[in-house]
Amino acid sequence: MHRLVLLAAAATVTAFCASAVAQGATKAAAPRSPASLECSKQADAKGLHGKERKSFRAKCKHDLTKTAKTKS
Repeated sequence: MHRLVLLAAAATVTAFCASAVAQGATKAAAPRSPASLECSKQADAKGLHGKERKSFRAKCKHDLTKTAKTKS
């Protein structure tokens, strides 16, 4: 009886993991904008990581898109 329960649990876990992997594999990465790439380069040059990098990139992208719209 115990073996049957363990076998059923293992099958359930295996099926769950396989579906999670399949969902992750089907999502295609969206192409990154030129502003995003430029801001990443600037963050790399400054050696930023974690929350500092995230907030820097957000402000950088906002500023770049704002200036791009102003020039148009």
